[in-house]
This record gives sequence, C-alpha cells and structure tokens, in this order.
Amino acid sequence: MPGIDKLPIEDTFEDSPQTRSLLGVFEEDAAAISKYSQQLFQAMHRIYDAQNELSAATHLTSKLLKEYEKQRFPLCCDDEVMSSTLQQFAKVIDELSSCHAVLSTQLADAMMFPITQFKERDLKEILTLKEVFQIASDDHDMAINRYSRLSKRRDNEKVKGEVMEDVYTSRKKQHQTMMHYFTALNTLQYKKKISLLEPLLGYMQAQISFFKLGSENLTQQWEDFLTDIGTSVQNVRREMAGEVDVMQQTIQDMEQANDLLYMPDPDPSQVPVNRNLTRKAGYLNTRNKTGLVSSSWDRQYFFTQGGNLMSQARGDVAGGLVMDIDNCSVMAVDCEDRRFCFQITSFDGKKVAILQAESRKDCEEWIATINNISKRIYLSENPEEIAARVNQSALEAVTPSPSFQQRHESMRPSTQGRPQAARASSVSSAGSEAPSPALSLDALVAPNTPIQFDIISPVSEEDTGQVKAAGQGRRTNPFGESGDTPAEESEDSILHQLFIVRFLGSMEVKNADSSDVINETMRQILAARAIHNIFRMTESHLLVTCECLKLIDPQTQVTRLRFPLSSVVLCAAHQENKRLFGFVLQTAEGRVDGQPITVCYIFESNNDGEKICDSVGLAKQIAFHSEMDRKATEKRKEQDKAKEKQQEELSKQKQIEKDLEEQSRLIAAFSRPTPLAAGTDGQFLVLSNSQSEDSDAGVEEREKGESEA
Repeated sequence: MPGIDKLPIEDTFEDSPQTRSLLGVFEEDAAAISKYSQQLFQAMHRIYDAQNELSAATHLTSKLLKEYEKQRFPLCCDDEVMSSTLQQFAKVIDELSSCHAVLSTQLADAMMFPITQFKERDLKEILTLKEVFQIASDDHDMAINRYSRLSKRRDNEKVKGEVMEDVYTSRKKQHQTMMHYFTALNTLQYKKKISLLEPLLGYMQAQISFFKLGSENLTQQWEDFLTDIGTSVQNVRREMAGEVDVMQQTIQDMEQANDLLYMPDPDPSQVPVNRNLTRKAGYLNTRNKTGLVSSSWDRQYFFTQGGNLMSQARGDVAGGLVMDIDNCSVMAVDCEDRRFCFQITSFDGKKVAILQAESRKDCEEWIATINNISKRIYLSENPEEIAARVNQSALEAVTPSPSFQQRHESMRPSTQGRPQAARASSVSSAGSEAPSPALSLDALVAPNTPIQFDIISPVSEEDTGQVKAAGQGRRTNPFGESGDTPAEESEDSILHQLFIVRFLGSMEVKNADSSDVINETMRQILAARAIHNIFRMTESHLLVTCECLKLIDPQTQVTRLRFPLSSVVLCAAHQENKRLFGFVLQTAEGRVDGQPITVCYIFESNNDGEKICDSVGLAKQIAFHSEMDRKATEKRKEQDKAKEKQQEELSKQKQIEKDLEEQSRLIAAFSRPTPLAAGTDGQFLVLSNSQSEDSDAGVEEREKGESEA
C-alpha cells in the first residue's frame, strides 16, 4: 500500500501556524473518517440486528463501498489500491446479498467488534485528546500573557517564580498533549484502513464458514484475494506498531532534549546563543500604539523570509510583510513595562518596530539573525558558514590576529644583512626619503586603548559664548545652518551633502599614515562590541561641507559634534563591508606634552562608505583651492597696498621738493635791496623801524597767501 501521511512530531514544540494548519487538515480527515465509519457501522449493525433485512443491508454496504472513491478525504484521496480493493469487496457482497443466513455470534465477534472498537475507543480518544489539547493550549496562552506582563520596575520574586513555574507547567503540558494528539492522529491513518478492512474480512470469513459455498460463490481466486487482503492488513498492523514505537521514542527523546527549553528564560550557560543564524522563527510580542502615549502588545508568530520580516497570526493561512530588513539597523532597547525588547529600524528610517522576545537568549538570537540578514549574508551559497566566520572574526580577542600580522610582515622589504637597530631606526625616523616598511599593529593602535561607544557632545567655550551672545540657540538644519557657527560659514560653503550614519565607536591611534589604522580600529571596535554585547548605535546625520564635518541629531537638529575639515587627515572605507567607513582626526591641543592627539572615528552608513569618503575628499579639495584663492587675493591686496603707499611716498617727495623751490625763490626775492621812498618836495623819506617791520610783515603774509593758493 502507498505511504501514510503523518504529522511531524518534531514541530510540536515550535507550534507554528503552519503546524496548526496541517493539524486542521488531519482533524478534518478525522471528522470525515468518523462520519464515514458511523455510516459503515450503522450498515453492519443492520446486518447484525435484522436477519430478514440481510439482503438489503448487504446491498447498502456494497453501495457504501462503491462510494468510497467518491469521498473527499483530505488525506489519501488518491489511494487507488484501497479504492480497487473496496470495489472488489463491494462486488462480492453484492453477489452474497441473496444469501439469508445469519450467524449472530460470528457476526458479533468477527464484524461488529472491530468496527465498534474503532468507533467507541479510537474515535472517542481522538475527540478527548482534541479537547484536552485545546484546554492545554488556552492555559499556555494565559500563562504566556501573564508572564509577558511582568513589570520590570515592580519585580516581585515570589510572583515571578509562580508565573515562571506556571509557564513551565503549561508549556510542558501543551507539548506533551500535542505530541500524544499527533501520535493518535497518525495512528488513526492506519486504524482507518484496519477498521475498514478487518470487519469486512470477518464478515466474509463468517459467510464462508457458514454457507460452505466456496465452490459456488467463492472460488479459489477469491480465497487467494482474501488471503492477500489479510496479509496486507497484518502488514499495515506491523507497520503501525513500528511507527508507534518510533513516535514513542521520538516523544521520549524530545522530552529529554527540550526539558530546558520549557523554561521561558533558560540559563545561557546551558542553552548557548547561536549568532550564526540567517533564518529564525518564533512568537514575539509586538508593540502597537493606541494613542499619543498609550500602546498595546500583541503576540504573533514572526519569521524571516529572505530579506523580509514576516508575521502571521494563529489561524491565518499565510504571513504578511512587516518590513524589509535589508540594510536595516537593530538594537536592544529599554521599555518601561517590558523586558527583552529590541527595535528594528528600516533602511530609510521611516518604519520602526519594537518587539519583545520571551528570553534574553531569544532576544540576542533575533538581533544577531537580523544583523546577519541586514548584511545580506543570506544571499551567499553557505550563509551559516559565512555568518560563523564573520562572527568568529568579531569574537576574536582585541589582540592582533596572526593573519593580519602576517599580511603586514609580508609587506616589509627584505632586511637580510641589516641589524635590528637599523631596521627600527628606519621605521621610526621622520623625514627620511627612503620608503619606510609597513607599520606593525602596535604602531597603529596602542594596546589596551579605551574605546568610546557613544557620542559625547562637548560644548566649547567659544560655542557657549556665541549661544549666550545670540540670546538663545538656533537649531541646526540639514543644509549647514546652525546656531553655533557664523552665518558666513554656511553661506560661503559650496558643498552641502547629508548622509545617515550610525556611530560605532572611536579610539585614539598612534599613526595616520595609511588606511590600515582605520581597518584595525574597525576590527577592534567591532570585536569589543561583540564581546560586551553592545548593540546600541547612535544614529545621526553627517553633514559634509567645505569647512567642517558635522554630526547632527535627526530629532532635534542640534549639532552633536563638529570636526574642522583641516583636522581630518585620513578617510577610508572597509574593503569587504562597504557600509563601514572611518576617518582620522588630528588635533594639536589637549595633550600635556604638546604632541597632537590622533583619534579614529568609525561609522556605519546606509550608503556606500566610499561615497562618503569621496565627498570628504572633494570637500578638502574645494577647501584647498578656496584657501589658495584666498591667499592669492590677500597677496594681490598687499601688493596693491604697497603700490598705493609707494605712490603716496612719491607724491610727498614731490611736494617737499616743490616747497623747497618755492622757499628758495622767496629767500632770493627778500635778499634784493629795497628802494627809498621819495617825498613830494623832492626829499627822501626815511621810514621808521616800526613801519619797516609792518611792511615786511605785510609782504610776508601776501607771499604766504600766494604760495598757499
């Protein structure tokens, strides 16, 4: 006979909507079997009760057997062997309908007993297990809802222990009941065939033994056919017994393996977190806003499908799309009334979902899975292997890895025949024209350097003074205008580019000569985040202008950090993960010994990191050309001022020479003898001293007026 459809007992613990839908199909099949078995039972009971109606009862039985192929069983609807077998039985019964001998005892033992057992014991057992399973499922849902409503601020240990014990008991009861219910439904598929074939076989044997009409009604061919049917029934029974043993063993194994998973929040040391998943499914509580400040939590079944997050309520045929989680961001969040919550933000930041897991392990696995999907690892051929390799590299210690060290060692030039001191001096000497070898990791980043995982917005005295002078602060918009910077800075800037970034961390570095320092800083920051389970990232808007780089709060539009473009000495993106980029900032202030401080900042962006680095490089080029133009303009202004000053000096020199010539002419005019004035009587008039002085004074005033004119 063909294979028997079975319910997967391994999926009972997951209790997914798909499993419930499949269970519904088996329940419909059980109802159809019950309905059909009831009709067959009534037909055989008429054979047993009414001896006079034996002919009519056998005819009805034959009719029902012929209609078997017209029945719409959800399972085994295309069982051709069963249909043909029943058709042959119907033919034999129709031929024997004319026989009117009744053997009440034999019919009761061989025909009525199997069908009665199947109806009263097997079918009622299915109904009882269905009711018990429904009660256990409802109790489990109530226990889960009570556990989910545990407050974080009012954490009563006694209540918490009672709730967790209730969840453990109800979940175990539901799992065990569901496994036994599945076993009974799977067994019913075998008993259905036995219950249909065995009574008919008993009826036919009773007829053979009673009538002794083998030569007339039942030939040797029919005996062989009945023997084959009996053998098939025994084979089905043995197959059922073997399958029951396998299912019982599976139940025992799963009870032992899943005993720890019955607890809602298992111990992480006993049930480790799997961070290499690229697919995950399970029940989560989702937060829905019902008002401005109120919200409700609904429990739904969530699962990942490619780069999409899907949800499906119990009873739904298919799931619905929640959001696209390609290039999304996920982080653990603190909710006021819930534990184990995490937040998923879409690529464009327009859609946010807050979900609650049942345990810390489940929460961390969801975050790790969504992170792996966000990096599009699922598109590769071996996603779990690649995710394991990525997570393994992130979980390595912050100390240099051998592969990274060997890569730097391979880049070193051959130094055979040179002493070690000469090698060290060639690396550390500044201003040497010889090409220096690749730097070691200790030369890039100092070991045990502290890492800053969050943005601290320092308010400088200059910015504070500007805000106080302005009376009140002005918010920064994405186009470069801020209350902390002068108006001419935003107006004169040619380049304005805005990017959505998330701050991963920053740390002080030793060297900024190559992009290796940024790659090593990325490795150490990601490894530290993985080791310390830090998933929170601060999202900001990075504004690139020709004067500076600004990190702007997307909610309040306030500038968190401002980096002068002249201090940015290096900017590079990750070689493999293009969404990671960083830049090195070098400042000449802050250290006691007067040495400049070099800090590397690492970010994750929604765009390609190389585009952001190209934008920073373009801004530096524009700033460089602007600075050169400004210096050329200042130089021209200085030259113009020098020419004007030279012209003024020449004018003054000419004026001095003219004044000297005029003074010489006047001195020459005064040095000539003055003629005596003649009187009217022909005598000379001698002037007194006072008159001569007045005359001289008048002449001098007149000449002075002429010279001034």
